Amino acid sequence: MRKKLGKLIIYAKPVRFNYWKPGTSVVQGLCSKLKGIVKDGDIIVLSEKALATALGLIIDESKIRPSFLSKIFVFITMRVVWGYLLGVITRLKRETLEWIRKYPISEGAAHKQAALVLGGILQVLKPSSEAGIDTSNLPYTYASLPLNNCSLVIGLRKALLKCLKSNVALMIVDSDRAYFSPKLNLALSSRKTCIKELKNLGVLSYIIGRSFRKYFKPKATPVAYAGPNIPLPILLEIAELADRVRGVGAGRTVFEMARRFGTTLNGVTWNMLCSVNHYPVVIVRILEKN
Repeated sequence: MRKKLGKLIIYAKPVRFNYWKPGTSVVQGLCSKLKGIVKDGDIIVLSEKALATALGLIIDESKIRPSFLSKIFVFITMRVVWGYLLGVITRLKRETLEWIRKYPISEGAAHKQAALVLGGILQVLKPSSEAGIDTSNLPYTYASLPLNNCSLVIGLRKALLKCLKSNVALMIVDSDRAYFSPKLNLALSSRKTCIKELKNLGVLSYIIGRSFRKYFKPKATPVAYAGPNIPLPILLEIAELADRVRGVGAGRTVFEMARRFGTTLNGVTWNMLCSVNHYPVVIVRILEKN
């Protein structure tokens, strides 16, 4: 896939891998698969969720015991406030509103409790992807944790430069939306990132970005980047293009996964996920028009 951006043309090619289970050697896999394919100046874009899973940065939310008050909080904020007020104001899709109005209370309260510890109240109040925690494309009641260690991308790039023998850049991307306004020269993220120009306002970014679509354009979130300097608008375009070409794996949400495999929300297994094509890596190349 390619996209024209002023005098630039951005090419994005997804690379298929076996599902990255915990313990997968990411560097070894990337070096084996990409050597001789990437060139100087290419940008290797990694899915944050896939990388976090491979590194074992996942939690089992079934082990979290939410309080009764947490369950009441989830019922009010999700099924009522987001289901019938904020969801309508921010113009969520009808399908999204339907699952929010049926949001699972016990499981949801456990998820929100984890988000509170990792990100605070402005993350808990988001309707999804709270604090960068993600449950899609993971089995059972597992959830991936956000990669907030900004030195991680630098270390991974150094290892890849050594084995690939090419001067590549490295980006980690989350499909959760960031919101960019060219007119206001303002970029908002609803979660913590290592990109200084992205202003993290938590749920407020989500509400502002979705409510004022005339000014803000949704893009996938570049969580971290290491390489030659690239302006933020181009970083956002690269993140979005890479997110589109890699697809959604087994589904965008646990609800989509359950429907796909004909099982319960917690019934998806490792084997089911391994049966689906996964593209955790996208090679991006930027060329100037002649």
